[in-house]
Amino acid sequence: MKRRLCPQCKIPNFYVLNEKKGRLVFVTVEFEVIAAKEGESLEGFDLTVIYCLGCSWSGSPRRTVRY
Repeated sequence: MKRRLCPQCKIPNFYVLNEKKGRLVFVTVEFEVIAAKEGESLEGFDLTVIYCLGCSWSGSPRRTVRY
């Protein structure tokens, strides 16, 4: 599976937040936000804003860059 990258530091690892915690995610080439661990649910998480694990970038999944 190809993933999209952070526009700033070019890594594919992001996280999303809910009111209690964060969850590691990837963004597919179709801009779909999926959980890094298979079987984890993203229910209750805000998928409109993703946060990069490598730098301070945050934004919409649509602002990520191609692999």
